[in-house]
Amino acid sequence: MSTLDDRIAALAARDRRLAAELLAEVIRIPADHVDRSPDQGGDPSCGLSNHEGPRLEYLRRRIVEIGAVRAPQDVGFDAFGNLVWTVEDPDDGIPRADKKVVYLDGHSDTVKALRPQWQAKTGGVDAYDGLVRAEDVDWSFLERELGWLPPVEEREQLLFGRGSADQLGGVVAQAVATRILLELASEGALRGVIVRSYATVAEEDNDGGGPMYLVSQVLPGAPPERMPDVVVLTEGTGDRAKGALGIYRGQRGRMQIEVEVVGRSCHGSMPWEGRNPLEFGAAILVQAAAAYQAGEGFAEHPFLGPGTRTASWARLDTPSDCAVPDRFTFRFDRRLTVGETPDQAVADVAALPAVEVARQAGLQVEVRVPRYEEPTWTGYQPGNPQIYMGWETPEDHPAVQAAVAAYRAVVSPQVAAGGQGGALRKEPRVDRWIFSTDGVGLPVPVDGPVQPGPAKRWVQAGAFTHPPMFGLGPGIEQNTHKIGEVVDLRELQHAIAFLARFPGVFAAG
Repeated sequence: MSTLDDRIAALAARDRRLAAELLAEVIRIPADHVDRSPDQGGDPSCGLSNHEGPRLEYLRRRIVEIGAVRAPQDVGFDAFGNLVWTVEDPDDGIPRADKKVVYLDGHSDTVKALRPQWQAKTGGVDAYDGLVRAEDVDWSFLERELGWLPPVEEREQLLFGRGSADQLGGVVAQAVATRILLELASEGALRGVIVRSYATVAEEDNDGGGPMYLVSQVLPGAPPERMPDVVVLTEGTGDRAKGALGIYRGQRGRMQIEVEVVGRSCHGSMPWEGRNPLEFGAAILVQAAAAYQAGEGFAEHPFLGPGTRTASWARLDTPSDCAVPDRFTFRFDRRLTVGETPDQAVADVAALPAVEVARQAGLQVEVRVPRYEEPTWTGYQPGNPQIYMGWETPEDHPAVQAAVAAYRAVVSPQVAAGGQGGALRKEPRVDRWIFSTDGVGLPVPVDGPVQPGPAKRWVQAGAFTHPPMFGLGPGIEQNTHKIGEVVDLRELQHAIAFLARFPGVFAAG
């Protein structure tokens, strides 16, 4: 280990208590709002997509207070609602245009807390307040529910709450890492690098919406000191069987495919007078499921895995339960592996024989990609198609190799060999995500308005290009979105160390 490696690892250990305090509070904040009416300043959806404001205002204040930026003006909100803060060393003697630009990215929204279910099922854990009655915790339930828990004697390392693993731990790691970067700037931690850190919004509802704003509104025509050379996603990269804190270099994309079947409503006693969209739509669903089970129209990627499709949502418009309905609308969650295109995925559904049967019977059938229209917490109207492209950064890319080197520098020496299950591993593990991250918002058309230039070494995949991306973040992937969601504070500490070391390793490469 170099002196800088030693210093970063030591400061990450010192700041673990601070990180735990910040994480507990950003998890807790919605509790101040969800049970109060809007006219009393409350918000039943506080903390969810498009309702992140109180959490982000707290983070902005604390980023200044803990010294994670040089000056208060270095942190603020963009028009989309993302919290953005920037750190660099202005005295390193390197022109800004020649510096490596590292983006850190983590989303600040969570899924619904389901607070009553937490209290009823866990016995002593609250979705916002965390561990409230240790003596009442039903550990057998948590062991069944979660993908991974450490051994009993190590469970004092755990921090519970909605968002602990997805992805508030990653955002807090970013904030504490930038604090350490500034503290060690005189020792070279920021030499030749600009770090722009994002706490994005609306990711749970609109994967990659925050980065989509960047590639559509910020990066077209941007100078080199704004264009990323690499994006580090702090979404959880732990696996219950393979270990915590993997280095993840790819993921499948996803899209929503909406099918609207419009029939003719009538009284249920005379169904021949109508055209039943529920029955014809059900036939489409059955055929779609059968085609997926047979593997018809789905590609297989050797690293990212196969494309998938499942029915995920439905709405029925009907005058009563004794009538032929008027309209049946449903959606497929379509996971796109590399090599699949959104257009073909839509065409595959439209080509199902049951679609033509419905049309021949006189019903209207439309197969389309819905748009995301919900305004963010700042009022920005995204309006993007619900298409979120997959991506893969080659394992031999300098960004991934620098990630492996940074892990070995500041994490490996702190971890014992022989970890099992979801425990930390001494050697870096390069793998992929199962679920989706903000990375899906960054692929752009090769011939589009974002032109990074060859020096940035962006990755090209067919007609799309994206910055080199990889992820490392605290949290076991199988623990997310579950009752009893939890993160191990040891993962948080080592993620902080990694994020504080990677920029220097990458810039020096």
